[in-house]
Amino acid sequence: MPDLIHDLVNDRIQTLHREAEEQRLIARVRRVERARRGVKRANDRLRKAMSHPF
Repeated sequence: MPDLIHDLVNDRIQTLHREAEEQRLIARVRRVERARRGVKRANDRLRKAMSHPF
């Protein structure tokens, strides 16, 4: 019985580690997406500024 409990505890720990890694990956993807939107906005502003005659 103690082996079963030990195995269950280890399984839960591994699951928590996997879930934490998934959350870190999701956060990184969101940061990249936010950065890409920022770059797009900056490019749009630059393009607009360059299209106006001086």
